[in-house]
Amino acid sequence: MHVLVTGAGGMIGRKLAERLAASGVIGSRRIARLTLADLAAPGAPAAAFDVASVAVDISSPRAATELVAGAPDVIFHLAAIVSGEAEADFDKGYRVNLDGTRLLFEAIRARGNAPRVVFASSIAVFGGPYPEQIDDDFPLAPLTSYGTQKAMGELLLADFGRKGFFDGIGIRLPTICVRPGAPNKAASGFFSNILREPLVGQEAILPVPDDVRHWFASPRAAVGFLLHAATLDTGLLGQRRSLNMPGVSATIGEEIEALRAVAGDEAVRLIRRQPDETIMRIVEGWPRNFAPQRALALGFSADRSFHDIVLAHVEDELGGRVGG
Repeated sequence: MHVLVTGAGGMIGRKLAERLAASGVIGSRRIARLTLADLAAPGAPAAAFDVASVAVDISSPRAATELVAGAPDVIFHLAAIVSGEAEADFDKGYRVNLDGTRLLFEAIRARGNAPRVVFASSIAVFGGPYPEQIDDDFPLAPLTSYGTQKAMGELLLADFGRKGFFDGIGIRLPTICVRPGAPNKAASGFFSNILREPLVGQEAILPVPDDVRHWFASPRAAVGFLLHAATLDTGLLGQRRSLNMPGVSATIGEEIEALRAVAGDEAVRLIRRQPDETIMRIVEGWPRNFAPQRALALGFSADRSFHDIVLAHVEDELGGRVGG
C-alpha cells in the first residue's frame, strides 16, 4: 500500500508519519511506500519500507499531479494555512486552503485510482450563536476565512466522493493541545502556549479571559482520528462525509488548574495576562462544546480529561519531566 501525507511537515503530519513508520500498517494493510509532502521537504522517519520526502507547493498547478502520479491508496490531506494566518492574509489562505485542496482533488480524479482520502477539517466551520452543545445536525456557518475555506473543502470532498472519484472522509478536528515546538500563527496558539512554556519554566502570554471555553484534543488523539478514518467503513457515513471529532470541553481556568495539578503553582505564575481584542474577537466565534454522537458510534475516541491532555504532552514531549 502506498500512503501520501500532505502537510507532513506540520506537527500532526510529523506525528502521523512517525506512527506510520513505526507500525508499518494501516489497519490490517501493510505499508509498502510512504510519501511525505510539504512546502519544505519534511524529515523522513526511519522505516522498514520506502519513505520519500518531497518539497511542493500544494497550490501550484502541477504539484498535485506529481504527488498522485504514484497512485497512492490512502491520502491524508493535512496541508493548510492555519487560522490566524488565513485571516490575516486573505489571498494566501484561499490559494492554499481552497485552491490547493481543489487541485489535489482534481489530480486524484484525473489519476483514476479512487483512493481513500482523509481530509483534515476543523470545528472552525461552525459559527454562533451556539447551543449548549453542538450536535451532528448543527449547520455550517463559519465566521472566519479559515473556517470558510475548510467548509468549502468539505463540500468538495462530498461532491468528488459522490461522483466516485475517491472514497473520502472529513474529520473536524478540535483545537489540538498541547502543541509541541515553537508557537505558530494559529489564533488558537495561546491555548497551547500557556501550558507548553510554563512546563519548561518559561513565561507565556494569555490574551483572553479565564472563562473562555473551547473544545480540545491531544496530538495523540488527533493521530488516532486520522488512522481510524483511514480504515473506517465509509458506507456507514451515507452522504454526510464529514464528522465532528470527540474531545474535551474546558475553560482557560480549567486548563490552568490542570497545569497546576501537574507542575504546581510555580508554573502557573509564569502565565502573564495581556488582553488582545483581535484574538478575542476570533475566539468568540468558535464553538465551545460538542455532542459528537456519530463519531463516537463509529469508534472514534479522544482524551478523557484536560488533565490527561497535559500528561500526554509531558510524557510524549518532555520525557515525563517538567520544569526549566
